[in-house]
Amino acid sequence: MPFKPNYNQQRNDRNRAKEARKQEKLRRREEESERRRAAESGEPAPDGAGPGAEVVNGSGPGNA
Repeated sequence: MPFKPNYNQQRNDRNRAKEARKQEKLRRREEESERRRAAESGEPAPDGAGPGAEVVNGSGPGNA
């Protein structure tokens, strides 16, 4: 017989995943605003990010 569903654990897992997505979105938004501020002030983008950034993990366009 399969295990009885543990609804509280499933709910906690969903909430954890939701919070992780929110944190990732917030981090990306902060990075984008930081890049915009740097571009407006004429400073180079932090961490070499930007339109000419090199693809490090190999998942760029042209790689399947």
